[in-house]
Amino acid sequence: MNNGTILIVEDNPDDRVLAIRALKKAHLLNEIVTAQDGAQALELLYGPEGFAERGRLPALVLLDLKLPKVSGLEVLRRIREDPRTRHMPTVILTSSDEERDRLQGYERGANSFVRKPMMFADFIEAVGQLGLYWTVLNRLPPDGPS
Repeated sequence: MNNGTILIVEDNPDDRVLAIRALKKAHLLNEIVTAQDGAQALELLYGPEGFAERGRLPALVLLDLKLPKVSGLEVLRRIREDPRTRHMPTVILTSSDEERDRLQGYERGANSFVRKPMMFADFIEAVGQLGLYWTVLNRLPPDGPS
């Protein structure tokens, strides 16, 4: 089991709280760190005290697309272009169901694209399942995050 950190990049405070609640309800013991915008996410990943500098990358990034300061697609581009984070599981979790957003997400290297369910119970279930899959069942390549 990968007990690494889960990074939630989400500007909506209600969705952040729901995502944390869903992961805890799924009995994941992972530390959960949140970023409120794309710039904060990049600082957490690549800043002087960031995950990449410490060599201990998140086990999973749940990334919203429509973020202030730096878009989710730009954050994803930076994740995939950096050799340290290129294999880090990154799932787009967004309210958008636009074909263009899905296509751009996959073109930039998203591992998955999940539309946020509108119903509370469905949202809790979806995020819990994402957390379980990516932190328990998924196996990273040998050079993946530790």
